[in-house]
Amino acid sequence: MAEQATPTTGREWHLAARPQGWPTPADFALVEAPVQQPGPGQILVRNAFLSVDPYMRGRMNDVKSYVPPFKLGEAMDGGAVGYVVASGAEGFEVGDAVLHGLGWREYATLDAARAVKVDAQLAPLSYYLGVLGMPGLTAYAGLLEVASFREGDTVFVSGAAGAVGSLVGQIARLKGAKRVIGSAGSAEKVAHLVDGYGFDAAFNYKDGPVLEQLAAAAPDGIDVYFDNVGGEHLEAAISVLTPHGRATLCGAIAQYNDEGAPVGPRNLALVIGKRLRLQGMLVGDHAALQPQFVAELAGWLKDGSLSYDETVVEGVENTADAFIGMLRGANTGKMVVKL
Repeated sequence: MAEQATPTTGREWHLAARPQGWPTPADFALVEAPVQQPGPGQILVRNAFLSVDPYMRGRMNDVKSYVPPFKLGEAMDGGAVGYVVASGAEGFEVGDAVLHGLGWREYATLDAARAVKVDAQLAPLSYYLGVLGMPGLTAYAGLLEVASFREGDTVFVSGAAGAVGSLVGQIARLKGAKRVIGSAGSAEKVAHLVDGYGFDAAFNYKDGPVLEQLAAAAPDGIDVYFDNVGGEHLEAAISVLTPHGRATLCGAIAQYNDEGAPVGPRNLALVIGKRLRLQGMLVGDHAALQPQFVAELAGWLKDGSLSYDETVVEGVENTADAFIGMLRGANTGKMVVKL
């Protein structure tokens, strides 16, 4: 067992109150907590980067879902990468870089079985929270496996400037899409989709009805829709999808902070006549793709055919602000917090 001197306390974020609608800073509390030394089979990690992701908003509600809700007055968790500073586990040495699920804190003590060693030489460490991590696998599996993407498809992506959407569009392009269309929430993001990520067309959903803008961008219809938003976007996509079109329902960020009943697609009857396939996805179902996914995306990153953006917020004390900013679209690409 190798050890080095570690602080006795570290800061961690607790959920102080369940948000009503949009989260506010008052819903979170940064507290000092004891750092536990690792027992047998455990490691102590000094986190270097934390992830803030849309799905975390759902865990702040006290409702049953595919992941348990955060508990009030206890540390929250999420993706993180960092360095082992003490180890009681075989195969993990001090200095190893690892990916794990105890984010929202400076130090994490966990069973080594719940950590994965990552190669800081292959890519910057923060990339394992984005392009080479959960968002990247979501994009890869959601497009290729769930939506059954085929060369020559026309693909529409909502939330296209975010961590997942920006990769979906690029993977579609690299795999031979006929046309790739994206929507985003600002003129700057729309320009970046075309100029930075190689989308064929993009529009600002705030400029007018989504259906009108999508129909203009895809006069021959779309074959695949990757849904990160829900609501009006999903309704528009159902109208524009071609017969036997496929949609991956990945997220509904437009509805996460609504207090009233969500606005659902009013045109679901079209699904019948068009024989559409709308399929929900959880990235955990696609872990078997991990080696193939990392190898392929790392290759594209290395040869420059894949662009990747991060929005980096400095300081653990700014994690809650980074999370709220991400929900409001303050990020281009993946939002991470650097400790």
